[in-house]
Amino acid sequence: MSNSTEAEAAAGVRGAIAAYAHALDDGRTEDVVALFCPDGTSDIAGVGKFVGRDAIRATYSNMVPTQPQRHMVANTVITSSSEDMATASSDFAFFQRGDAGWSTLVVGRYEDTLHRRDGDWLFYERLTSYVM
Repeated sequence: MSNSTEAEAAAGVRGAIAAYAHALDDGRTEDVVALFCPDGTSDIAGVGKFVGRDAIRATYSNMVPTQPQRHMVANTVITSSSEDMATASSDFAFFQRGDAGWSTLVVGRYEDTLHRRDGDWLFYERLTSYVM
């Protein structure tokens, strides 16, 4: 793979990861769902494994925030990539604002496999784990 193709893949992967965090924090369930392949999987530690957009929609529609929140994603490393597939690992911290201000609720890691479909990078598999 050429350097420019590799750079395009990395930008697409990082863009999908950021778009997910923004959509999740804003409560835009349909935008979260659209970031997954039709046969994609979201596997969230302690919550469950959800396969396909209908199952993902049902799960994330129950996660719409009731107060301000932010997922801060950092340290994304593209672990492999080709023109149409990439894997990445990212650390995240989840913050929520309550009466006393912002609090860190959880810290974890995303392990992602993304496929490029019609020019867009979509999650084929997203594994969410937590650091205890």
